Amino acid sequence: MPFLHILILSVVEGLTEFLPISSTGHLILTSAFLNIESTEYLKAFEIIIQFGAILAVVVLYRERLRWNFEYYKKVFYAFLPAAGIGFLFKDYLSALMDSTVVVAWALIVGGIILLFIDSVFKGEAEELTPAKAWLVGVLQCTAFIPGVSRSAATIIGSQIAGLTREKAAEFSFILAIPTLTAATGYKLWKIRNILDISQSFNLALGIILSFVFAILAIQFFISILNKYGLKYFGVYRILLGGIVLYVHWKGLNP
Repeated sequence: MPFLHILILSVVEGLTEFLPISSTGHLILTSAFLNIESTEYLKAFEIIIQFGAILAVVVLYRERLRWNFEYYKKVFYAFLPAAGIGFLFKDYLSALMDSTVVVAWALIVGGIILLFIDSVFKGEAEELTPAKAWLVGVLQCTAFIPGVSRSAATIIGSQIAGLTREKAAEFSFILAIPTLTAATGYKLWKIRNILDISQSFNLALGIILSFVFAILAIQFFISILNKYGLKYFGVYRILLGGIVLYVHWKGLNP
């Protein structure tokens, strides 16, 4: 994979992983725009570099994570649905990863929801019960559809469960740790026989870039969330999804 493509994909991953705009959807659209051939290695690369984003959460939320076993249990309950569904339907879900049209419609539908979610659910709770954590995990499973956004699904789920916006975002970020770690580990195992030294360097570079830009994105997101909520991310999703559908309709899609 050319160095420029590695650079662009890694930056896109880091910037979009924790914003409610779908990192997977943006990676699919970026790959299509750059005319990068969809291969098993490309799909694995896009998932493995998420490990950098995981490290960003660990660094930024290290105090929240320190020996907090009750919180660990709630995160575990929320992780279970995605672990089960991801394992059972991994082959079918992988087939969706090439569809820019699926991404576009998911962006638009998700964007419409984000326009209104803050006015519908005004959470007051600081913590989730185990049952509500599991509910958030169920909603996280919708993010297997490219373009839905794992971050958006879990933040919305946490708000429905009663959390404030800021606490919902925090739980979403921390839930990413087991979810993305499992996905990264699985993909590394699948491509273990085709890795060589040059590919290992590319993966390491992608993880580092993803880490740096994920930290910047999380800090940016929290500042926007506290001031304006989620609606502007909804506007962005709708505009981007509309542009993608228009390009596809015109036959201009790479």
